[in-house]
Formats: sequence, C-alpha cells, structure tokens
Amino acid sequence: MAKKENKFKGYDIATQAVHTGTDYDMATGAVRRPLYMANSYKLPDDLSQVNYSSTDLLMYARNGNPNQHWLEEKIAAMHEADDAIVLASGVAALHALFWTLLKSGDRVVYPNVSYMAVYRMFHELFNQKFGVETVIVDMTDLEAVKKAIVPGTRLVHIETPGNPTVGITDIEAIAAIAHQNGAILSVDNTFASPFNQKPLEFGADFVVESLTKFINGHGDAQGGAILSNDLETMDRIRYEAQVNVGSVISPFNAWQIFRGSATFPLRMQRINESSQKIAEWLAQRENVTFVAYPGLPDDPGHEVAKKQMKNGFGGVISFGVNADDKTVEHLCAALRIVTFAVSLGHDESLIFPQPSYDERINLYPEKFRRGFIRFSVGLEDAAELIEDLDQALHSVGL
Repeated sequence: MAKKENKFKGYDIATQAVHTGTDYDMATGAVRRPLYMANSYKLPDDLSQVNYSSTDLLMYARNGNPNQHWLEEKIAAMHEADDAIVLASGVAALHALFWTLLKSGDRVVYPNVSYMAVYRMFHELFNQKFGVETVIVDMTDLEAVKKAIVPGTRLVHIETPGNPTVGITDIEAIAAIAHQNGAILSVDNTFASPFNQKPLEFGADFVVESLTKFINGHGDAQGGAILSNDLETMDRIRYEAQVNVGSVISPFNAWQIFRGSATFPLRMQRINESSQKIAEWLAQRENVTFVAYPGLPDDPGHEVAKKQMKNGFGGVISFGVNADDKTVEHLCAALRIVTFAVSLGHDESLIFPQPSYDERINLYPEKFRRGFIRFSVGLEDAAELIEDLDQALHSVGL
C-alpha cells in the first residue's frame, strides 16, 4: 500500500508522536482524527481492477480502516521505518510475521528467554503443525549464538530486553551473524519501546512492538505492530496475515492507541527515571537476592544496553526474594499502590510473580528459579512506589 510522505520526518520522537498521522477532518474541520467504525466502504463504479484481498483500497474493515492507517504512519515514524503494519495484538503481529516468513522445513533460532506466546508458537505450534525446525539458544551468549545460527537458518528472532528476565541481546552482533548465514533477523522491541531503542538502526530486518504496552500506555486497548524497510515482504504480510487470516485491528482500538501514543515519549521518560531509582533501591535492599535491570552498572547487559538503548533502560525490573511461591504471592497482594496483575507498560505500576512451576523455568539462569518477580514501573511517584515495596516486603518478613 502506498504510504503518505511523513511531513515530520527528521523531527524528534516527541514531535512525531504528537503530529505524525494527524490532520484536519475534511468533513468538519475538527483537529482530531475521527473514529470510523464502518466495516464496509463505497466501491468504485468500475470493479474490473479491484483485488478483494488487497489493502490498497478501503472496501472492508478486514482490508484496513482509516484509524489503522493513521496509527501505522505514527508508529513507522517513531521507529524511523519505511513501513508499519498495525494488527489486533502483539501476538497477532508476531504470528503474522512468522506465518508469512516461514514454511515447512525452515529453521528458526529463538531465545531461551522469550514471551510465552513465542515459546508456544515455536516450541509447539510451528514445530508440530508445520514441520518448522526450532532451536532455542541463550541470545546473550554470542558464542552459543554463532554455533546455533548456521547456513540454512531462515529466521533468527530475539527479544531485548528479554521477557521476563530483562536480559540484553546485542542486536548489531546478532544481525551480523544472521546475515552472514543468510538468515532474517526479527526483534521484539516491546520492553525497550522506540523511545529507548530502534532495532532497525542496528541491522534488524523486522521489528515487532506490542502497542498494548508502553505506546498505548493506559491499559485499555490491544494492538501490535510490525516495522520494516522491506516493503515487498510487508505487502505479503498484509495479504497473507491481515486480509486472509484476519488479524486486523479494530478501528476503536487503533483510535485509542493513536490517542494514547501522543504522550508516549513523555511517559517513557518518567518511567525510565523512576525505574532507575527503584532498581538502585532494590539492589541495596536486604533480602532481595538479585535485581535484573540494564541501567545498573553491574548488570551483565549494561554495556551493550548503553550502546543500543539511547534514552534510558526501560520500565521493567526483574528481581528476586528468598521466598517460596506462596510468600511471593502474599507479597504482591500486600502492595497498596502497585497493581497485582499481568501485562506491563501501563500508567499504573504492575507486578507479577513468576512461579517456580512454570514449565520454562529451567531455561532461565538459575537465580531466576526461586522468588522471581517482574515489576512494570508506572507513572506514580517513585518514592511512594519504593515505600510501597518496602512495606510489602516487611509484611511477609523480608
């Protein structure tokens, strides 16, 4: 689909977030983009050239809708990418990318620490249903990566920071290894967000963002995006996954995320600052067994993170306590400000225990196998979040 020229190309991400994709409403002159809930649009009088699986023409909501297209302009600008596809969720975006790129007999290398849906897709679904060879490797270990990525590998997929251990992968180094072996590199950038990291700058071929998280930032809409400069493959993704598998985003969700994204850089700056303060406090806290956060100088990923995370180190801290699963649950439930719930990147802080019975736990470094907690920092006062963590730790005797 032909993309409009970005009038704000080259501007700071804060300016892009406010202005890209916006315009006056032609019908009313309103300065806000309207919400178009239509699922069908007027067809041209001559139907002989219409391709009903195309996204070039507004005809049916599954082929695309105006709110989706305006959001795509904004997300592409944030990543300085030539194209963006916005779909129904982050997992829909991941599936759309993998579905389009892979076929039976292909080889995929993916991280030992990855989002649950990625683990399910590669460990079970693509492997068992379609005969795709899937290989797990510690992406923070470049020597292990070199052994795993061999000629004939079709796709290398990474997350950095990784979910949930917040490990850091060197995008530029992995891109070089992948490309030397004829492989494509995709990067899940959700934990970093484009405010902190733009993987296309470091050689990634495709980037996936869960728009549900930091970019929307309000915990009220789901969406996912694929970013790339490979326009031919992006058109294939639209044809194969959006139109003919049906993973299109709803106009309402696209409208909500578009609205939320205007304040994204401002929110991310505050989240970065608060996360650094909280991580430093946790690192000094008695009975905290470890803190994983790339902003800490002694974090194993710190130097790589400084190279590729330009504005800050993100809003997710993983830490451990010397306690069993039930005690950790009681700790999370005792918090007064922080919300005990899944997800991340919301305006409110969220906390979630990673139980020792998780089937993936043995894939994680050993320190993450007991008392492991993932903390997503929100917009509350950092000192008050620290006080809340402190009282909750004391409440369970830690």
